[in-house]
Amino acid sequence: MNIIILGAGQVGSSVSSELAREESNEITVIDVDQAILSELQDRLDLRTICGNGSYPSVLKSAGADDADMLIALTNSDEINMVACQIASTLFHTPTKIARIRSQEYMQKQELFSEEAVPVDVIISPENLVTEYVHHLIEHPSALQVLDFADGKVQLVAVKAYNNGPLVGHALKTVRKHIPGVDMRVAAIFRHGQSIPPSAEQVIEVDDEVFFVAARKHIPTVIAEMRKLDKPIKRVMLAGGGNIGGQLASILEKQVQVKVVETDKSRAKHLAGILDSTIVLHGDAADPDLLLEENIEAMDVFCALTNDDEANILSAMLAKRLGARKVMSLINRPAYVDLVESGLIDIAISPHQVTIGAMLAHIRRGDVVAVHALRRGSAEAIEAIAHGDSRSSKVVGRRIDELKLPRGTGIGAIVRGDDVIIAHHDTVIESEDHVILFLTDKRDIKDVEKLFQVAITYI
Repeated sequence: MNIIILGAGQVGSSVSSELAREESNEITVIDVDQAILSELQDRLDLRTICGNGSYPSVLKSAGADDADMLIALTNSDEINMVACQIASTLFHTPTKIARIRSQEYMQKQELFSEEAVPVDVIISPENLVTEYVHHLIEHPSALQVLDFADGKVQLVAVKAYNNGPLVGHALKTVRKHIPGVDMRVAAIFRHGQSIPPSAEQVIEVDDEVFFVAARKHIPTVIAEMRKLDKPIKRVMLAGGGNIGGQLASILEKQVQVKVVETDKSRAKHLAGILDSTIVLHGDAADPDLLLEENIEAMDVFCALTNDDEANILSAMLAKRLGARKVMSLINRPAYVDLVESGLIDIAISPHQVTIGAMLAHIRRGDVVAVHALRRGSAEAIEAIAHGDSRSSKVVGRRIDELKLPRGTGIGAIVRGDDVIIAHHDTVIESEDHVILFLTDKRDIKDVEKLFQVAITYI
C-alpha cells in the first residue's frame, strides 16, 4: 500500500515506524523539519519530503497521484483538513485519515463528508487516550482493558498475584472456579516471553494473563486472576489539558475528582465548565500540595501532562506519599518499561493507543478494530468473516481446522448480539466478528489472507 504520512512529530513518527516495518507498505513522510526527517530516514526504510504537506506541489512530489492513503497527523487541525481536501480534489486519494484535536471540530461531525471536508476517518488521540484511561479506572485490577464488537467483548490483561485463586493451577480448571462463566485465556506472558495457553499450562505468580470474555463477566474473571481492588471513589488528575479535562467531566459523574493544573487561566476555565470537580492551581510534583490535598486517600493518581519527566516524577511522588494506584502518560517508548518496573503501576503510551485506531483502516481483509498490546509487540484484532465455505478460508470451518500461524489464537466470536467464547469445535459463520490475538505481529499478513474473500465472491 502506498501511504503518505503528513507530520513527523511523536504520533507521526510512531505511525511511520509501525507501518514501515510491514514489507507491503511504501511510506512517504512529509514534514517541515528536515532534521527530524533525516533521523527518521536513517533508521527506517521510507521516503521523506521536506515541506508543507497542505501545498499541492509538496503532495505531488510525495507521490499523491498514486497514493492509496493520506494520513495527516500534524499538530494543526487546519493543515490536516486542508491536506485531505487537496488530496481529494486534485489527486482523488481513496482514503484520507486526519488527526483532529479540537473539540470544536469534533462536535460538528457534519463537517466531515465528501460534500464538505473530505475526511474519511477522524483520529483524535486525546479522545482515544481518555477512553483508554477511563476503562483502566473502571477496572482498577487490570493492566489493560480493550473493547471489541461495540463493547460486547473485552480483552483484559491482569497480573497474577501471590496466593491468587488460579495461581498454581492449570488453565483447564478455570471452569471449576467460575462455573457458568465462559472465558478464554488468549495469551500468557512470563518474564516478557509468550507462553502457549494450553489446557495444562499452570499460572505462575507475576504472569501477565490476557483473557477474553463478555463484558458483563469481566469483573468475575478478574477476581479469579487476582484479588479485586476496592472500588474507586477518589481520583486526582495531574494536568487539565484536553485529556485531563475530558476525563474529569466523565469521572465526576461517578467519583470524587481533583484536577491539579499549572496554568492559572486553564485552571480557571476548567473550574467554570466542570460541575463537582475540585480544580487546583499548582504543581502536582509539589509534595506539600499533594499532602495538603490528602494524596494518601486517593484511589488513583493519574499524570496526564505533555511532559514525560513531570508525569513520571509526580506519579512516583504520589505513590511514595500513599496513593493506592498511580498511572502516567508517557510518550517516549524507552521510558515505558523503565517506569513500570518501579513505583508507577501503569504507563500509558498514547502512541500505541492511537496506532491501533489507524491500523484498523490499513489492514487488509475486513478488519474493524486493532489494538496494540505489550507496547506494540503483540496485537489483537477484530475481523469480520465474509462469503461462504467456497469463497472463504474461515467460513463454515471449525477453529481447529484453520491454518492459524503459531502463537495466534481466536478468543471469541460475536454473532449478532451473542458472544461465543471460542473452542476448538466452534464453527465460524458468515458475518461473524472474530477476535484474534497475535503474539507475533509479523504473522498479521497470514491472518489477513485468511479473512480475505476469493475474487469469485459477490
